[in-house]
Amino acid sequence: MASLDDLKKRISSVKSTQKITKAMKMVAAAKLRKAQENAEKGRPYSKKMNNIILNLSSGISDKENAPKLLSGTGEDKTHLCVVMTSDRGLCGGFNTNITKKAKQYFQKILKENKVLKIITVGSKGYDQLKRQYKENIVEKISFKDSKNINYFDADKVGKIIIDRFEKKEFDVCTIFYNQFKNVITQIPQEQQIIPLKTNEEKETNSDSSYEFEPEEDEILSNLLPKNISTQIFKAMLENSASEQGSRMSAMDNATRNAGEMVDKLTIQYNRSRQAAITKELIEIISGAESL
Repeated sequence: MASLDDLKKRISSVKSTQKITKAMKMVAAAKLRKAQENAEKGRPYSKKMNNIILNLSSGISDKENAPKLLSGTGEDKTHLCVVMTSDRGLCGGFNTNITKKAKQYFQKILKENKVLKIITVGSKGYDQLKRQYKENIVEKISFKDSKNINYFDADKVGKIIIDRFEKKEFDVCTIFYNQFKNVITQIPQEQQIIPLKTNEEKETNSDSSYEFEPEEDEILSNLLPKNISTQIFKAMLENSASEQGSRMSAMDNATRNAGEMVDKLTIQYNRSRQAAITKELIEIISGAESL
């Protein structure tokens, strides 16, 4: 049984931890509002970009000479998977949910005897995948030094992907991230960005009818690389909001658990202290009676 001094130290330690988790929850809550606003603002832009490209692709007369980023290499042998996680922990199941979704896709690809290549964006994703898929990881990217999510970082990732595609290192590219829904719920996403899927919903209203100058394929050759960076940037914004929401929820649970533990330890401390006092009184009374 723990001594009174040990219980007192443990109560003090848990209270200190509770203060830290409560502070982290408040910081995450403050960051969440801005991150959520940025994620919600980025969705219409990325969706509109996709719709414009889909409208442009439908107007291409020579499908065989369409940009490769749109039509692909014509093969489905090598898959590049970009797993986007955070660089910091203590955010509940945020990183685990993304890697779990990615691993399901990896198993499917390997089961079909296709070549798997992985790029990790965020150190936590690399830490979770390196044990099982270290041979498949071709590059790891981290933005620990970046204070805020920005387009320049997303463009760096986009250029790395395009450079590898131009070198014919893969046929299909898929990104994995968490879509923010609310503080409690973040939905793991799997999005193919090369070649661009043309079976997505297109806007059919009058605003979607455009006249293009110059030709569609020439515009697409300039627009498609920007679209890849845009989709990655959207995923990074969604991840940022999801990370803060998950961290806020995890730190709230940790704070509550610490409070419950302090209550239990306090009761145990009081009982042990009462038992020690009772024992001393019995010894004193017994000694007095023997005299």
